[in-house]
This record gives sequence, C-alpha cells and structure tokens, in this order.
Amino acid sequence: MASVDANASSSSSLALATTYEGDDIALLESVVQLIDVIEISPDAIAQSDGKRASLRPEILDEYAAVASSVDFIAHGVGLSIGSFDRWEESYLRMLDELFERVELQWHSEHLASTVVAGENVGTMFPLPRTEQALDVVCERVRLLQERYRVPFLLEHVIQLLPDAPAEFSPAGFLNAITSRTGCSLILDAYNLECDVFNQGLDAMAFLDELDLRPVRELHLAGGVEHNGFYLDIHSGRTRSDTLALGLEIIRRAPDLRVVTFEFLKEAVKVLGHDNICAELKDVRRAIQ
Repeated sequence: MASVDANASSSSSLALATTYEGDDIALLESVVQLIDVIEISPDAIAQSDGKRASLRPEILDEYAAVASSVDFIAHGVGLSIGSFDRWEESYLRMLDELFERVELQWHSEHLASTVVAGENVGTMFPLPRTEQALDVVCERVRLLQERYRVPFLLEHVIQLLPDAPAEFSPAGFLNAITSRTGCSLILDAYNLECDVFNQGLDAMAFLDELDLRPVRELHLAGGVEHNGFYLDIHSGRTRSDTLALGLEIIRRAPDLRVVTFEFLKEAVKVLGHDNICAELKDVRRAIQ
C-alpha cells in the first residue's frame, strides 16, 4: 500500500484514505485492510465536561491499535479560521492533544467561518474574497505553521448564499493564500459539484485558473439534494459525475498525494459496512 509522503515525486502512487470517527471496531477492521490513511476529525472524537473539550481516549486507543498499518492525517471543522474577531482556541487545544497522541502526516481545516460575532452558526460560511480577509487568513495560517511543524492544508467550502462583492475570483483567492503562505490545498470534487449546481460555477474554468501545484489531497463523497440545493452532507457513495471530476483533478494536480472518501459517522447505518468497503475498492481501482 502507498503511504503519505509530502515530498514524494509526482510519479508515486496515490494513497487512499477514509474517515473513521470511532465506536465501530468492525468497520475499522474492515476498512484498514483497504486503505493507507485514516482521516481524523478532532471535533468528531471530542467530549466535553462543560468547561473544556478533550479527545475521547478510547477512540485514540482505537487509532493506536492500527497505527502499524496506516498513516494518519487530521481534518478539522471547528477552527473557524476566517472569523473576523477570533478563531476557536478550544479547537487548537484538541489539536495539541491529537499531535501528542498520534503521529500526523499533515493537518487541514476548512477555509470558512463557523463562529460569527462569538456565536456558533452551526455551518461553514465561505469567506468574503477580499484583501482584508486574505490578511486575516494568511496570518492565522502562519501561526499554525509555526505551532505544528507538519504541512497545513486548507479546503474550500460550498457557497450557498449569493456571492458578495469580491476582489478575487474563487480560484484567485486560493492562489493568493497559497502563494503568500506556502500552505497546501484540499480540493473536494463534491464541493465543486455543489457550487456548479447551486451557483453555476464553471468547474473547468476554476481548475484552469487554480494553481494546482499546492493540491495535496482530493476529497470524494456523496451528498444530498434538499429544496433545490446540493448540500455538503457526506452521506452517500460517490456519484459517477463526482468521480469523473475527481479523476480530472488527479490528471491535473502534479503533487497530489492522497484521495479521501469521506462520510459522516451518522451515515454509517445508511451506507452499511459493505457499501463503504465496496466504495473504497471502487475508488482504489479508479485512481490506479
């Protein structure tokens, strides 16, 4: 099986990753035979005593039990890296704890705000594509790069609301961040499809404009349509159109290292273990 190597040559085989959020040993034992990397979301394996959040030790033990077979990467939701007033220090404390317990090849976060004026909004809002927002994000990326001496990646999120006045195009904003900070990117093929369906994004024009050299990871997933919108709810197998877009990204991105099939823990009962394993086998065949 392939392993994650941020400095590997472009001819290296792609590693296959998937989500695992604990409490399902049978699933873990099944998928670990099919993948190279487990994606850990600190937010999803946390518990709170009412004062502070910490990582559930029993799930960290599950990761430790398979550490000889797979690599690990972290993918956060709750940092709120783009909030104008502050980001979430509680998330950083959880990430500190994860780095102490697990050897991570890299960590990543969504390019979004989940907290607005101190209130958690329960979703991820994309940032205004302005010089001011760029300054905020780049400074926070710098702080993360100094705090954790492994590569840091950012993932674009879907746009549900009408676009605000912007100083950058969607791809141009990502280019500005990566050129200023040296951070890497995750491209999510399903997120791009959501923006194509919801906002009329020209996916090929987006890829033409985007500097794809910083792209290290590709996400694949299946979602839902609700009230005329595609939603970023990873609850199904990858559609053929999503996979085709993912394969186009693979063709274009020279330094891509990992392809990750994502699903929510709540979707496991809907998908079933057999469907998850079948999806991983299909993705492996497709990316090879």
